[in-house]
Amino acid sequence: MRTHYCGELNQQNIDQQISACGWVNRRRDHGGVIFVDLRDKTGILQVVFDPDDASMFADAETLRNEFVLRVEGKLRIRPEGTFNPEMATGEVELLAHRLEILNASETPPFQLDDDDVHDDIRLRYRYIDLRKPEMQKRMRLRARVTSFLRNWLEENEFLDIETPMLTKATPEGARDYLVPSRTHPGSFFALPQSPQLFKQLLMMSGMDRYYQFVRCFRDEDLRADRQPEFTQLDIETSFLDEEGIMTLMESMMRGLFGEVLDVDVGGRFLRMTHAEAMERFGSDKPDLRIPLELKTISDVLTDVEFKVFSGPANDPQGRVAALRVPGGNELTRKEIDDYTDYVGRYGARGLAYIKCNDVSRGRDGLQSPILKFLPDEAIETILSRTGAETGDLIFFGADKASVVNESLGALRLKVGQDRGMVEPGWRFLWVIEFPMFEYDEREDRWNPLHHPFTSPATDDPDKLEADPHGVLSRAYDMVLNGTELGGGSVRIHDMEMQQRVFKLLGIGEQEAEEKFGFLLTALKYGCPPHGGIAFGLDRLVMLMTGATSIRDVMAFPKTQTASCLLTQAPAPVSERQLRELSIRLRKPQADA
Repeated sequence: MRTHYCGELNQQNIDQQISACGWVNRRRDHGGVIFVDLRDKTGILQVVFDPDDASMFADAETLRNEFVLRVEGKLRIRPEGTFNPEMATGEVELLAHRLEILNASETPPFQLDDDDVHDDIRLRYRYIDLRKPEMQKRMRLRARVTSFLRNWLEENEFLDIETPMLTKATPEGARDYLVPSRTHPGSFFALPQSPQLFKQLLMMSGMDRYYQFVRCFRDEDLRADRQPEFTQLDIETSFLDEEGIMTLMESMMRGLFGEVLDVDVGGRFLRMTHAEAMERFGSDKPDLRIPLELKTISDVLTDVEFKVFSGPANDPQGRVAALRVPGGNELTRKEIDDYTDYVGRYGARGLAYIKCNDVSRGRDGLQSPILKFLPDEAIETILSRTGAETGDLIFFGADKASVVNESLGALRLKVGQDRGMVEPGWRFLWVIEFPMFEYDEREDRWNPLHHPFTSPATDDPDKLEADPHGVLSRAYDMVLNGTELGGGSVRIHDMEMQQRVFKLLGIGEQEAEEKFGFLLTALKYGCPPHGGIAFGLDRLVMLMTGATSIRDVMAFPKTQTASCLLTQAPAPVSERQLRELSIRLRKPQADA
């Protein structure tokens, strides 16, 4: 139906007979001559309809946005003074001699160049939203990313192996999506939150290296980088330790960014322990483009009368930290109050500060309501430790360490973004040496920081029970510009160690057998040391395209309430279908 795509035409095609297809992006009537911007996946071509052909011109007068056309004509140079340097085809135009309206269109619910369309409207008419040039560009880049990754993994001897979608519910941190079984009334499959156990079983099967682009399902509260169903690049390999796996994945990422974005992300990625990341940035996924750091000052505030500081300073689980904002002295009271409200969302009960009007004058050159509570020695140490200079501002957080880390870590990002301190470029980072467990005070139990199949950094099972809080894991996360791209670990390959981890997590022998019996049995039959990683493909593409939400790099995403506005899913089903599944819905009881 066509000889060329719209965006491919240029002066080399002058005087050629062209057939092009696409959508009407815009129609203009200029003094008896009709101009149509014809759009396809490659760009826009200006088509001219001359009134000399009365029949064709009459058809052209009926054209509206989003009509689908096939146009034949002769390509010519645009008249002098009408070149459009912002268009790839801005020097040429197609003089039409035949017009075929392949499909008319009703007035669309929004124009493609309208950037102020509510997300609900965009998702309800997603097939129109996807016609936008920026959405087309994102989908094409996503396809290039997956193509490169597949080729790279296969060149490095990874096998593409599918794992089941209908599987068994296992505890992995989020609620499962359950699928009732018709053939086993009262029993349910679970959609996989990840193929974690299956990929470990593949290593036990001797597959050596595996990968899969897999759909994963998690019934959890959503945000910009979460969806109920998402795509994961799942990778597992045998006989490699964590350093070997990280080195391999770095090579893959360097190749990907070089091929798709023509970006050199440098050599060996920086490694940083979990403890250091929390100490310096209050986050296990720090954005290294922002040159702001937290400084612990608990040790200089243990004896001050100000209980807001001395209380957390003397609490083994507490922390007092400072965040220096260069040039922050210019912040207004309202801006400081807004930041106080902001950290309140993360559990902080306030936000103390000191303005550094003139640090050479010591206490007399500072401004803050808390100065009267602090001795000179403490003030001098705080100024020295933070590196504060005249014109700076210092924010303080004092509470449980978890609250201080989360609130000041978020404030660090907020201030850095608000004040234009985000440096350009791509900053990759490996966060390593995560704690093996975290203690849940409300439930009075230990939970795995990653998952219960992560190997501890010890071969002695007795050390787990002796000091759960102090045991590190062989886990690692790849972070890019403050976003966790992927997480992985070396796995437990010894049955005794796996059973001891289950025991510490409060998973008894019977429960372990019911939920993981197949894994424990497989561990008895020669399991190799193995490990892997899973990358969030949607997050990766979001960063590479500069999008702000993974919804903008997924063809048909869900809303924040996990519904599909396009298909109106989820939706009720018939009573007949429910009966076939042996499901009976409770009828609401009448009011007493």
